[in-house]
Amino acid sequence: GVPPEEAGAAVAAESSTGTWTTVWTDGLTSLDRYKGRCYHIEPVTGEENQYICYVAYPLDLFEEGSVTNMFTSIVGNVFGFKALRALRLEDLRIPVAYVKTFQGPPHGIQVERDKLNKYGRPLLGCTIKPKLGLSAKNYG
Repeated sequence: GVPPEEAGAAVAAESSTGTWTTVWTDGLTSLDRYKGRCYHIEPVTGEENQYICYVAYPLDLFEEGSVTNMFTSIVGNVFGFKALRALRLEDLRIPVAYVKTFQGPPHGIQVERDKLNKYGRPLLGCTIKPKLGLSAKNYG
């Protein structure tokens, strides 16, 4: 494992402006404007080497009205971060100013359930990746 301060900073960087390679666009703007910041760390009571890290992101990092962009930025590559034994998103607080940019769905959940003929259970959407061991024949 790594010290909690290093882990928090690495998670904030990886989920905002951090990268493992040089990107030609790095010099076009100040990355500080878009950088996520770990601003508080507290130990989990009764758990050894477990911490809650609070990370804040500038709204300029996200595309207005895009839930997909926001979640991809926050929880995209960071969960593959090998320096951490485990990582979990506990809470997400979205500023009202950003929430107001979301248009919402064109219709409600009942229309989706009717289209899919699926009732009484959660509806989940995800990208099936070959590395999960699921064949295109069965899941494509």
